[in-house]
Amino acid sequence: MPIENLASSVDIAISGMRAQSLRMNVAAENIANSDTSRAADGKPYRRKFVVLSAQAGGGVNVDSVASDTATALKTRFMPAHPDADEAGNVHLPNVDLATEMVNLVVASRSYEANAAVLKRYEAGSNAALELLR
Repeated sequence: MPIENLASSVDIAISGMRAQSLRMNVAAENIANSDTSRAADGKPYRRKFVVLSAQAGGGVNVDSVASDTATALKTRFMPAHPDADEAGNVHLPNVDLATEMVNLVVASRSYEANAAVLKRYEAGSNAALELLR
């Protein structure tokens, strides 16, 4: 295998690790804010997700972190809550804990797979250096 392909595989694995690390951070943020009825903008927290795209030579680009505006907010009747509307309903984030946990596990496994690529690259490089000695 040409050395350019080896370097390319390392770049691909690193881009994957960066993307999956961000996905894990965003899922953790969603979980942490699953009950936040008033975010910094004064509105209920909206679930976030990472938008990825493929790089031309392989690997992945992080395009953005977007808010999920397509999924409706949850509503709960809590008339004593400070954020309750006139009817006593509180609008809560559109975060589903089960979905976020699945996203967290998938991102973690993907990160581990990319780390395994780097570990194998390192082992191969070390073996090649030993042969040259």
